[in-house]
Amino acid sequence: MVDTSIKAHDPLPEGTLQALRRASTATITTQLLSRGLRNQFMQGLRALNPAQVNMVGVAFTLRYIPAREDVDVLSVFQDYDHPQRKAVESVGRGEVMVIDSRGQQRAASLGHILATRLLHRGCAGVVTDGSVRDSDGFATLEMPTFAKSPSANTNLIQHHAVDMQVPIGCGEVAVYPGDVLVGDSDGVVCLPRHLAEEVAEAAAAQEHLESFVLSKVESGRPLRGTYPPDEATRAEYEAWAAENPWR
Repeated sequence: MVDTSIKAHDPLPEGTLQALRRASTATITTQLLSRGLRNQFMQGLRALNPAQVNMVGVAFTLRYIPAREDVDVLSVFQDYDHPQRKAVESVGRGEVMVIDSRGQQRAASLGHILATRLLHRGCAGVVTDGSVRDSDGFATLEMPTFAKSPSANTNLIQHHAVDMQVPIGCGEVAVYPGDVLVGDSDGVVCLPRHLAEEVAEAAAAQEHLESFVLSKVESGRPLRGTYPPDEATRAEYEAWAAENPWR
């Protein structure tokens, strides 16, 4: 049951942000699976700057439909209120621009100049299931950007920006404005906003336990009794956790 008291525009508590920054997308997908959500990971996206892979932010959505030659002409970019440009100037601090490019990669979803503007607006990252242009610029951009591929073509060749802040699909995952996007070296997972706080807490606890389990496996312990931990290993963990709290 969705908690309707949580609004999409409500800021994430700082403790939730910190917990999600420590959690991997792998751990978050496991926590979501335990809650019945199986399709929250955006398959096939990669971080464009290897030094900028850790991302946590609230979804600001932009929807593209297929371009049409009589509408999507180069002169439309002379309009500062073009929907793509308007979306860039509407993204708030701590938000992630999530672009529904329908998985199409023949033309870019956006380029380095627009991404740089997003960086200066305090955007937490960019996610598209399409491509980007000016990939050399993205390789050094100090903002996490996840996409499927590069393309030199401007978006007008294949995409028409039509809506922002509406539910979209990205990487075959439903994304609603206000959902929480978490990215790392594996890719991007979409966390429904109403589950963010409880999943963040559970993911942090899972990460803490698994760091202990990993240390035992690295020391040569067999999987039986260790992973998953049996009662004896769990008791050993509790004693260790008392000396090494994760909070």
